[in-house]
Amino acid sequence: MASEGILLGMGNPLLDISAIVDEDFLKKYDLQFDNAILAEDKHLPIYEELCSNPNVEYTAGGATNKSIRVAQWMLQEPGATSYMGSIGKDKYGDEMKKSSKLAGVNVHFYEEESVPTGTCAVCIVGDGRSLVANLSAANCYKFEHLKRPENWALVEKAKYLYIAGFFLTVSPESIQLVGEHAAKNNKIFGMNLSATFISEFFKDVQEKALP
Repeated sequence: MASEGILLGMGNPLLDISAIVDEDFLKKYDLQFDNAILAEDKHLPIYEELCSNPNVEYTAGGATNKSIRVAQWMLQEPGATSYMGSIGKDKYGDEMKKSSKLAGVNVHFYEEESVPTGTCAVCIVGDGRSLVANLSAANCYKFEHLKRPENWALVEKAKYLYIAGFFLTVSPESIQLVGEHAAKNNKIFGMNLSATFISEFFKDVQEKALP
């Protein structure tokens, strides 16, 4: 049965900026169909262009954030799920907190003042999509935030812990600490591969987390 704080997720909270585009749009930004990448300088104009699209939609996202919100909806127990990540102190961050609380998720965000909340361009083509994530504030999660008593208490309370592979790019130290806690206390700790670039460019920290 669901209980308060039974599931904890940690990840990269991103505001999804979604719009229907065509294949020429993907070519313009050198994007592949049904792929997920981190934004480079050449991709940065994509967010403004999508925002000007008449069918644009905004959704509180990030892979782990969405998974936790769906789990919360399925469990139907207020506060059954918790989530940690980093956002900016801006209107997008406020939207993220508002959306999470409405969904019933107990969020403990680290708030970074120097950079804006992260965004993800969701370029929809037919039945597929191409994702371009600009982590921004999501990239600023501090290991020290996890170790604060009020936040570590979420780890201790949870029976199931989930961190998407994307978080390996941000705070592998946090993944290691949570993974070791789960192993020591016989808890379920779930991860995934997330995207091709994780295994290509973050292989060392990925292999360190696997045991």
